[in-house]
Amino acid sequence: MSRRLAQLAVVAVALAAAAPASAKVELSGVDTSAFPTIRATVVSSAGSSAAPTLTENGVPVVGLTEENLGRAKAVVLAVDDSRSMRGKPLADAATAASGFVAAKPAADAIAVVAFGPRPTLLSSLSTATIDADAALRDLSVASRDGTALYDAIVTSAEQLRASSLAGRVLIVLTDGHDVSSRATLAQATAAARSADVAIYPIGIEGRGFDPGALQALATATGGRYYGASSTDALSSIYSSISQRLGYTWRVSFVTSARPGDRLRIEASVARAGSATSSLRLPAQAGDVTGAQTASNLLPASAYGSGGRFAIGAIAGVLVFLAALVLLAARKSSWVRKRLAAHTGGARRVRRRRRDERSAVLAGILRATERAFGNLRQWKAVQTMLDRGETPLRAAEFLYIVGGVGLAAGLLSAAAGLPAVVTLAVMVVSALIPFLVVWQRMRRRLSAFEAQLPDLLITIAASLKAGHSFKQGVQAVVDEGQPPASEEFKRVMTETGLGRQMDDALTEMSERLGSKNFEFAITAVTIQRQVGGSLAGLFDMVADTVRQRQQFARKIRSLTAMGRMSAYTLIGLPIFLALAISVINAGYLSPLLHSSAGHMLIGIGVVMMMIGSAIIKKIVSFKG
Repeated sequence: MSRRLAQLAVVAVALAAAAPASAKVELSGVDTSAFPTIRATVVSSAGSSAAPTLTENGVPVVGLTEENLGRAKAVVLAVDDSRSMRGKPLADAATAASGFVAAKPAADAIAVVAFGPRPTLLSSLSTATIDADAALRDLSVASRDGTALYDAIVTSAEQLRASSLAGRVLIVLTDGHDVSSRATLAQATAAARSADVAIYPIGIEGRGFDPGALQALATATGGRYYGASSTDALSSIYSSISQRLGYTWRVSFVTSARPGDRLRIEASVARAGSATSSLRLPAQAGDVTGAQTASNLLPASAYGSGGRFAIGAIAGVLVFLAALVLLAARKSSWVRKRLAAHTGGARRVRRRRRDERSAVLAGILRATERAFGNLRQWKAVQTMLDRGETPLRAAEFLYIVGGVGLAAGLLSAAAGLPAVVTLAVMVVSALIPFLVVWQRMRRRLSAFEAQLPDLLITIAASLKAGHSFKQGVQAVVDEGQPPASEEFKRVMTETGLGRQMDDALTEMSERLGSKNFEFAITAVTIQRQVGGSLAGLFDMVADTVRQRQQFARKIRSLTAMGRMSAYTLIGLPIFLALAISVINAGYLSPLLHSSAGHMLIGIGVVMMMIGSAIIKKIVSFKG
């Protein structure tokens, strides 16, 4: 009966620790080891529904990042399998850890580490539970004596450091103290802090058990120590840790304080309250409280008050000298401006500089054209620009494409986006100029195709009236609308300079890329070579072109459903990904922040491209 009461007491204490409703807001684990970045743990009764806000000495902090540990996180379960855990304790520990794995959020990545005389990684971080379950089922007692607690913490921290998930938690269970580690308590603490890991130790408090080291680890890393008088309470403790993680936030910010300053950090959560913590930053780098090592470029005295005064004085002198140089330059510039009205020198200098810049730019463009102008892809780009009537050369256009992609990549990198996302943004941004020119080309070609039957009839009417073919083309130039009038005007200009009409029309057909116009020009060329009624031929060609266009429109209407299916199949995954990201921001974290997820995304994109190509082939028609 007394044992049962003890178990109930342990469960009650664990559940009370898991729900911080009475504590409202807790601020702990303030870590300055990454100075000037300061990290801490905030436990709030508001849970994940309200993020904490932080101030230092009453001023809002800079660069605040917050990660709720109840969302997507990386967790290492370190279980003591030393010989003192043989039998029921190890079985209860494996069962309790398995329950924690089974209840984890889908986005959490779990790894299992066993430690007896040395730590052993039983399963790597994975969002799938099968590996962790198998490792816990196969957990067995070590063959030799020893407990390498601190080495296990270092190994676990290394595993968590490699994770792309921001939240990192180590749950370590042991029934004794460290006796065989190479690392020390200080080294284990430093490894956990360096990897931004929160440690939640569980101690099976048997006879002679000392929880001091575990409590120190929990306090230093922003975790919480849990003591169990019996292994029967382990499942409840794991459950309470899981609940507490939903109330816990890992926060970091960049401090504006200097070494040696005293900080008062306050964490506030809406409808939950606030908590404060005071500390003094290390007076100089290398103190045990944690700032990074000072630069060897400056002597140690430069970090004191005298050093700050000297650096400030040097900066003031440099600013004063810069101001003198600026005033002297302005005075000289004022004199030149007064004389320029009488000498005209300013205009000549500006014009010469503008001409020099233009000459340099033109030289770069010419060199680029000479280097790549013979490539088939280069000629295709120039043809696309000509068909879209875009006033750019291929070299200018490709430099614009590269500049747009580079600018988008720089902005993405400055925003802190992952490398894969930055690369995707660069590619998409570089494609935007291509899409704009392609749309211009398609719009211009569609307009010409719509005008083609009417302009053929206009030429036929001119021929019936007794005019020559050249006069009929001139009638199109005079009475037609762009783009047809512009293209035929170019043909007339080339003809006036001595070029053959057939050659000018053939080049116009290649420049436009219109199959219907190519068909008409081929018919006209054959008729002019073999003879016959040119006016009747134009009427027949105009009627044929009109029927082809009507048939193409009919085919397009019949295949509209297939094309819409392609658009839906391509857009639906993107829409769902965006919607899920808005509803549950951490749900897609394993997909976006793991190599397996990146591989799945790549496979999905390739399959979408293959499917869209197949659908396009089905609904396309070349008449």
